Amino acid sequence: MSTLTVRKIAVDLSQGFGRHWNGGDAYRTQLFNALSMSFPLGEQLFIDAVRAVPQECLTDPKLRAEVKDFIGQEATHRHIHVQYNRELERQGLPYTREAATRKRMRRIDRMGVLNRLAITCALEHHTAMLADGVLRYPEWLDGAEEPMRTVWSWHAVEETEHKGVAFDAYRAAGGGYWRRVLWFVHVSAMFAFETFLQTAFNLHRDGQLFKPRTWGHALKIWFGRHGLAWHLPKPALDYFKPSFHPWQHDNRALVDAWLEHNNTAWRPVRAAAS
Repeated sequence: MSTLTVRKIAVDLSQGFGRHWNGGDAYRTQLFNALSMSFPLGEQLFIDAVRAVPQECLTDPKLRAEVKDFIGQEATHRHIHVQYNRELERQGLPYTREAATRKRMRRIDRMGVLNRLAITCALEHHTAMLADGVLRYPEWLDGAEEPMRTVWSWHAVEETEHKGVAFDAYRAAGGGYWRRVLWFVHVSAMFAFETFLQTAFNLHRDGQLFKPRTWGHALKIWFGRHGLAWHLPKPALDYFKPSFHPWQHDNRALVDAWLEHNNTAWRPVRAAAS
């Protein structure tokens, strides 16, 4: 029995959203926008990687069901972020890293299943770390417009829910330690570099790149009390433990709290698949 739920959220991005939707903060807004731009291609990579796992490796019925619902959740995320990114294009913010990312994905598609899963595990760990921050620290979305707050919080909830699925599929397929951590080092460097470049482009196109206020806000989100610089290192380093598993950091309470307090914002499409 799967522990995951595929949900539809009650948001309409066709009406657009503000240029600085995240509390009027240009840096926070454009950082989150840069992440959104990468999600549709990244989520397709995740879907393709877990689909490529031979069914004979998925002997655990629970894991087999969770792989199915993992795909359902990621497909929904992809759909929402395609809509999100269309609005960014309308605002004059194109995804400048798309060609390079597509080229990289074509190379990944030619790799064996274990390498594709190891890359997916690495990226899923990054999304899980960011998702935990979104749910744990309200200031990351302080003053955010609706429906953007709902989009990011819902995405964080589901990334947290399924953070162990690709990892479990990797182990079930015979994946080992060194492949996992070496890909994590490579993927981490690429993810940080690509996100930095896209965020800088967004800020430049927005006319905010060289404003002192922008970089004051950047310092706050990175080095403030609950900043990214303090939130990310420990879970990132935990990934290098031979005994690591994503659910060693059990933050289900954050998921449960959001789902309970926002129960009118979503409805199940498929729950507890068997």
